[in-house]
Amino acid sequence: ICKGDVVVIIGPSGGGKSTFIRCLNLLEQPTAGKIYFEGEDITVKGFDVNKHRQKVGMVFQQFNLFNNLTVLENITISLTKVKKQSEEESKEKALKLLKRVGLEDKANAYPSQLSGGQKQRIAIVRALAMAPEVMLFDEPTSALDPELTGEVLKVIRALAEEHMTMVIVTHEMAFARAVADKVIFMDGGVIVEQGAPEAVFGDTQQERTKQFLARYNERP
Repeated sequence: ICKGDVVVIIGPSGGGKSTFIRCLNLLEQPTAGKIYFEGEDITVKGFDVNKHRQKVGMVFQQFNLFNNLTVLENITISLTKVKKQSEEESKEKALKLLKRVGLEDKANAYPSQLSGGQKQRIAIVRALAMAPEVMLFDEPTSALDPELTGEVLKVIRALAEEHMTMVIVTHEMAFARAVADKVIFMDGGVIVEQGAPEAVFGDTQQERTKQFLARYNERP
């Protein structure tokens, strides 16, 4: 994965997609192999995980917002506690990012007052506030109603257009085809096929990939 790449990982449930992406910021500890980030093996003993996670933002399926904090507090807490920025500076940055995703009017709301799509956009803003070099998305729309999915994908698409380095696990095939520089198809814990979207979706080489895409295309 190179700087500015948008890599989308597709495949059946239980195929290893989420485990793989969670290994990239060590939420899962790899039992074999190596992961290099900026030339450094992050799997070695004594590696500074917290420092690494400041550079690698992650957005989860279930939002993981603090329900007892306002939207603004959810975003600024990491800036003040981890990055040691002032309250004023953190608030200014948070409001700027909220405006970018069309939610500046929700700054003082609590997560319980938001829709699923709004919560996920807040989760993306919270990750972006740390100015990460890479963003990881683990099925960011899987917990959303179909009508709310579009507003989240729109934010991710805008990041792709800005050449933010991203690794995205998703079941949204049309979205994957539209935004990816590279598509990876995983099944059984291994990469079965990888390549440009037009190659994987339009000229599939592996029978297992063909089966998966055919089944997906048959869905109502």
